Amino acid sequence: MELKYEKKDIYSSLNEKELEDVELFTNDYIKFLNNCKTEYLCVEEAIKILNENGFLDIKNVDKLTPGSKVYFVNKDKSLFVSVIGKDDLKEGVNIIGAHIDSPRLDLKPMPLYENRDVGLLKTQYYGGIKKYQWMSIPLAMHGVVYDENGNKIKISIGENEEEPCFTIADLLPHLAKDQMKANANEFIDPEKMSVLFGTIKDKEAKDSKVKTNILKILNAKYGIKEIDFARSEISFVPSFKAKYVGIDMSMIGGYGQDDRVCAYSTLRAMIDLAKENSDINKTIIAMIVDKEEIGSIGNTSMSTEAFDLFIDMLIKKTGKNDVNRLELYYNSKMLSADVSACVDPVFEEVSDVQNGNMLGCGVALEKYTGSGGKYNSSDANAKFVSTVMSIFEKNNVAYQMGTLGKIEKGGGGTIAYILANKGVDVIDCGTPVLAMHSPFEVTSKYDVYMTYRAYKAFFNN
Repeated sequence: MELKYEKKDIYSSLNEKELEDVELFTNDYIKFLNNCKTEYLCVEEAIKILNENGFLDIKNVDKLTPGSKVYFVNKDKSLFVSVIGKDDLKEGVNIIGAHIDSPRLDLKPMPLYENRDVGLLKTQYYGGIKKYQWMSIPLAMHGVVYDENGNKIKISIGENEEEPCFTIADLLPHLAKDQMKANANEFIDPEKMSVLFGTIKDKEAKDSKVKTNILKILNAKYGIKEIDFARSEISFVPSFKAKYVGIDMSMIGGYGQDDRVCAYSTLRAMIDLAKENSDINKTIIAMIVDKEEIGSIGNTSMSTEAFDLFIDMLIKKTGKNDVNRLELYYNSKMLSADVSACVDPVFEEVSDVQNGNMLGCGVALEKYTGSGGKYNSSDANAKFVSTVMSIFEKNNVAYQMGTLGKIEKGGGGTIAYILANKGVDVIDCGTPVLAMHSPFEVTSKYDVYMTYRAYKAFFNN
């Protein structure tokens, strides 16, 4: 009997077959990251993957039976997916919920302006960022525009080598003496985070010649006018690709791993389990939602009652009209699938190392998040923590118990509290990340693979 608790690296415990599985899984994950830099693109790619694996839009299904595989698209920016099990829904379901929005730069409603013969776009940063990290890096432009007739127009510029990219020019150090005196949160004025968009003048225009030329280019390419910016959701994200990091290729670097690593692992866990086991007991549900980075507010976030609508569809289409939705929630279990902080060996002074998550030591289980005195946290009860730990131990899932950092050094939240408020047993469980919320976040590929294994085991419980 081992009395001491010690974190152990995953690599040393994996056999050759498992190491091959890691490579296959993370290769696919990197492709997903590169294809899915906004929530719209994530949902689009997820639907493609689900369709390829026999899942159907629940709106096109009249009756659900054990083994049925369905999904519900919520306004193109969030997704609920389910595989129906044999057990009665009133006995509860197993839920894993992740989010697909990531910190980025959104355009303001009327963003285009010209100054000193340079065309620029005004931005509004989304989510918690260090503003200086977004200066002087290559950016790609992604989004959707609806014209006056309601036609949807997709925009994507900057991902392919033959396309231009964009950037926000930072002030040169030679002239930044006053700027550098300010603290890190203030020396980049968010109103100065304007994207360089063009410099060529329209020869026929009397004024705003660069702006006029830009508008003509946009109109020729997409059929849009300046007012259509107000009918758009356009974002700028890093244009560089996700790839392996380190001489040993043991890590993955890329934009948006918070929280697309958990979203992808959730989808793959559900899809693979449905392939391997068509006779599951508990109904399983995956939630891929939006707006977590700005407080889970809005009709595509976890707070939306669209999830209740999805549950009502499951109840109705399985013919279980005697099931009370609140009773279903009360008997359900959930992993709030969100990333966690990893102990940074260069900045370990902000971490309680004894309670920190170590790179390459497994998926992170966190009993609570929040800040200070556990404010804004869903604090999982001991019985449920034990249940989840036992599931992982029985399925050889490498996991570690962690916290977000030292008390009062900061903090953060997840979607856990939202389902907990409905009576669901919830605990946070996700991949440890270095440089979280930066344009290039880093994970261990072994932690990524173990996250997938953890979710698959939980679904199959």
